[in-house]
Amino acid sequence: MAPSKAAKLANYERRYRELVGQLAAIGFIRSGSLAPRYNYCGKANCRCHGDPPQPHGPYFQWTAKVDGKTVNRRLTTREAELYQEWIANDRHLRAIIDQMREVAAKATELILEDARRDESKV
Repeated sequence: MAPSKAAKLANYERRYRELVGQLAAIGFIRSGSLAPRYNYCGKANCRCHGDPPQPHGPYFQWTAKVDGKTVNRRLTTREAELYQEWIANDRHLRAIIDQMREVAAKATELILEDARRDESKV
């Protein structure tokens, strides 16, 4: 037997509250991406020009759009660790919000169906 509309709506509301609860556990967020960079210097006898080459690095670079412009920042290893955590938190936040939108769309459609049915009775 299929669940009633009221049961479906209650399930959607329960799931939505669960997702809202997950939002509270997310730490600081930061958008952008983090990439390790390796460089080659201009010294002919340096290891970076050896066989096999051993480039300098890694140097970490954070890239993001800020006020419509691409911003790059070179980071220390510790800063890169922090940015990695914050970027992961941001992605988790976006995933939770996407799930909330899906649940809300289903729940509000049920609510609208009831509103239309009630309006047609008048």
